[in-house]
Amino acid sequence: MAEHEHVSDLLIRNGEISEALKSMGSGFANDVADVIKSSAPRDIYGAVVSSQFDADRLDYMRRDRMMTGTQQSGIDLDWLIANLEVWKFPYGVDEKSVGEIETFVLGPKSIHAAEQFVLGLFQLYPTIYFHKATRGAEKLFTELLTRVVTMVKDGSSGKTGLPRNHPIVQFAMEPDKLEHVLALDDTVVWGSLSLMALAKDEAIAEMSRRLRDRKLYKCVDIRERLRTTPGFSKDLDRSKDLDRSCTSIRKKLEQFGASTTIPRILVDEAVREPYKHFQESKGPLNQIRIRTDDGTVDIVERSKVIRAVETFRLFRAYYPDNDNEARKFIERAIASEIANGKTAKKRR
Repeated sequence: MAEHEHVSDLLIRNGEISEALKSMGSGFANDVADVIKSSAPRDIYGAVVSSQFDADRLDYMRRDRMMTGTQQSGIDLDWLIANLEVWKFPYGVDEKSVGEIETFVLGPKSIHAAEQFVLGLFQLYPTIYFHKATRGAEKLFTELLTRVVTMVKDGSSGKTGLPRNHPIVQFAMEPDKLEHVLALDDTVVWGSLSLMALAKDEAIAEMSRRLRDRKLYKCVDIRERLRTTPGFSKDLDRSKDLDRSCTSIRKKLEQFGASTTIPRILVDEAVREPYKHFQESKGPLNQIRIRTDDGTVDIVERSKVIRAVETFRLFRAYYPDNDNEARKFIERAIASEIANGKTAKKRR
């Protein structure tokens, strides 16, 4: 299956973009592609493209707030840019200094604006990107396309409701061809739902109709239910207990309806850290660093607020609104885990 990083690499090196970049010098297109392709920032340009304080985050934080209408997670972009500096950062191998490398740092006056940026980005996940309706639609959409691609590869494209020359079918047959990837966009996929709603395959037809008509699965926020149950777990071990309970419930839910073509329960899990410390990250250029009188420090060394924020975790289950058996199974799984948790607590 084509990955967007691979597609971007091909477009920059060989597509129309490469022609525009050639005017900036021989080999410039390859230089840009190398920066985009790198898994971790290797210089100041890589930090601009992909780091914990990159141009993409600064852009989509403002854009997504405007498009969704939320008033939270605002950032002081002008003040951050005004306090942005270029700094030479020492680096080495096995505690031996090798040299210096340039990267961006923020001036000392911007510490509160930097905190606001980190916390604002973190809060966008539970409120927008991890919103139950958004994630529910994504889960259903993923199940739908997975089944369509599988059936096309198995030679059953006629049951998908899509003609053989449809862009989705062409992509499923040859996912590595760039022209097939470029033929897919929101309008093509959205327009295909009405065709797939008439598919001979029952699962494809059902999921397509639900997405087209906005009749998404109902959501049960299992982790939140467990977390807010009085007396379920000790405060000291709450996170571990929750993780253990969610894993136990997930195993039960995955077995339910496993033999049916139409998914009866969809499980959703996600984790979002407020900030990746240097030890957990991709190197010093990925960090948000604050200039001090003695050099620069990682923002977590200056911000008690960021250090105090816990990682956000979610565990949810989605089921069709007309499937009472699935709903009751989810409720029984939760009740059983709560009962087991309380029993285990009494034994301690």
